[in-house]
Amino acid sequence: MKYYDKNTLIYLDGAFVKASEAALNPFAQSLHYGYAVFDGLRAYNTHNGPRIFKADKHFDRLKKSCEAVNIPYRWSNRELIDKCYELLAINNLREAYIRPLVLTGSNMHLTSSTEANLMIAAWEWGPYLGQNLLRVCISDIKRPNPKSFKTDSKISGQYVNSILATTEAINRGFDEALMLDHEGFVAQASSENIFIEKDFKIYTPPAKNIFPGITRQTVKNICKKLNFEVVEKQLTVEDIYTADSAFLCGTAAEIIGIKQVDDVIYQEEWEHSIGASIQRRYKNLVLENENYEVII
Repeated sequence: MKYYDKNTLIYLDGAFVKASEAALNPFAQSLHYGYAVFDGLRAYNTHNGPRIFKADKHFDRLKKSCEAVNIPYRWSNRELIDKCYELLAINNLREAYIRPLVLTGSNMHLTSSTEANLMIAAWEWGPYLGQNLLRVCISDIKRPNPKSFKTDSKISGQYVNSILATTEAINRGFDEALMLDHEGFVAQASSENIFIEKDFKIYTPPAKNIFPGITRQTVKNICKKLNFEVVEKQLTVEDIYTADSAFLCGTAAEIIGIKQVDDVIYQEEWEHSIGASIQRRYKNLVLENENYEVII
């Protein structure tokens, strides 16, 4: 996929510049050590015009991620949100994925950075995992131990772990990987949270060993609105195999159902599942086809 052309503009350190002409610091810690922080947002083409879903929560998380790993954060989130809308306008985008990235400066020592640069890019991008039901496998690659890494922050270097898991899954003929935590319980997919349905209840792993996504919280809010019970508990692989249905969620992937995990095919029709009801409600929410403030 091509993410930009010769006319695409990005926001870089206070100015809009051509993506093709953006300079990269060859001595940046981000390049050598993966010492950077990012986030991902989606803009939707609503009847109110292009609207970025929960922009404030995403930029709050970007700031918190920087603070978690001692990267300076000197920007106003309100101003950055305004710049995102401006970026959409100058690139003629009404629906887009938006990627803010905080990069660190020149430093070959393994010490916290005192410099930081900010880039924001946007491009047209459909649901990350497509729209068909997924074939998922339990990965041999485990999530990092939260006592050794800030697993609740979006730190660039951490996503090598996700790349390895996803690549392994694809090489085995699946669409996505489901990863266990350091205790052997089901944690999440490579970059999405997981929910399962069992006996008309929804279950999801607790926040302690996963990345607690914004979409995950939105799903919980929707369930509350629709009177579906959500139980947070540590899930075993057997819990996943014996579920009635399951789905993944995330900003990039949105909400997408799972057809099978390893050799186990879910018997419940996706269209009749609680997950499908949540998926439909989520779509109405991001498109502002219902009372936005009621759920968020």
